[in-house]
Amino acid sequence: MKRLYRLGLCTVLVLASAVFCSFANGTQDTEETGEINLRWASIWVGNDSKAPAVEALVNEYNAANEGKVKVIIEPQPDYNAYEQKIRTSIAAGQAPADIFTIKLNPTTATFYQSDLLMDFSKVGEDGWLKTFDSGSMVQSNIDGVQRSLPMETAILPIWYNMDAFKKAGITKIPSTMNEMWNDFDKLKAAGIAPTSQMTGDTNAWTSMIWFSHLAVSLGGINIWNKPFTDPAFVKAATLMKRIISDYSTPDAVGLGAGGSGGHFLAGRTAIFSNGPWYAGRKDLAETPFFDSIKIAGIPAAGSTTDFVISRLQANICAAATKDSRRQAAILDFLKYLTKPENIKRISESSGAMFAIKTDYVPENPLQKQFYDLANSTNKSSFDLEAALGSEVTLEFEQQLSALVLGTITPDEFCRLVDAKIDR
Repeated sequence: MKRLYRLGLCTVLVLASAVFCSFANGTQDTEETGEINLRWASIWVGNDSKAPAVEALVNEYNAANEGKVKVIIEPQPDYNAYEQKIRTSIAAGQAPADIFTIKLNPTTATFYQSDLLMDFSKVGEDGWLKTFDSGSMVQSNIDGVQRSLPMETAILPIWYNMDAFKKAGITKIPSTMNEMWNDFDKLKAAGIAPTSQMTGDTNAWTSMIWFSHLAVSLGGINIWNKPFTDPAFVKAATLMKRIISDYSTPDAVGLGAGGSGGHFLAGRTAIFSNGPWYAGRKDLAETPFFDSIKIAGIPAAGSTTDFVISRLQANICAAATKDSRRQAAILDFLKYLTKPENIKRISESSGAMFAIKTDYVPENPLQKQFYDLANSTNKSSFDLEAALGSEVTLEFEQQLSALVLGTITPDEFCRLVDAKIDR
């Protein structure tokens, strides 16, 4: 996928290169004295399932380093606003914080061209870097530069509430598309909306996951290298229109991730899609159907079967600095945060999956299903956002409502999205 990360650089770099050369507010040119405060712009706060463990680890680190280093979490609970903040800061020649995370994709890969970000290949200790998953490290290394480290990884399966299926007289997950349509009709007849879909936010998250499954099944593991006008994408768009129009909730058009997840949590929908972090939510565990949830793919829409949709969910970055004490403090905290025993603590409390090697095996049965599925499947492909970047995904989201409402055709939908791909 390294080739994909090099796409779409020209516009951003031409506009930003002069800024990067003229000033870099994310760096420190002089040595600091006294306690060093490190700002961490963190999305792992609030309702995020990783928040309690992350907060505890930061507090423990600060207590052990009192008077020397203090990590200050700057909460970023709105994921979409946070991603925009990162892009705006980098374009303005400023590192958004001393420590922050990105979703590594063709859009954020442009950040690697900036000297604002620390190059871990130059400052990281070899023993520490080898604790990260080697494949994820390769994906995170662009042209020999390692300006981010893989932290959170994910597979994005489809979730099935088997209690809801039972109420509709269905005993198993559908294995063919015809079975799926039949099951959808049975769920509707039982008063249950078959799927949680959405066309809002900046990425139409749950529907984007469904679309990715369909596109890969129809077009193969390397579908993302093809033009978006490829027949596989057009067919996937056609199927998504039907699923959202006929087999989701009435408010799906314009709905955000909170609404899509809320319908599933309330038992109003039978089928959902999300990553392993969602499996660790307290409100999910408190639902009466929690123990019935099964995860899998969707029935094969095409010739590609037995695969998972996966991504690097969060890569960690640090602001470059000429202050040797600040650099040492940043690296010391990151080494502490990514210790296998500390990553294990975050995994145990949240269900999230990480690119740091641990001996963690989930006790939570739903979380364990993610590990079992990942370990039992040999083929994987990125989702649309991970493969093509946030600009393309935003266009996907903006045109998805028009597709569902019938103001554009599947062919037109795909042409509009394709126009945003910078090749």
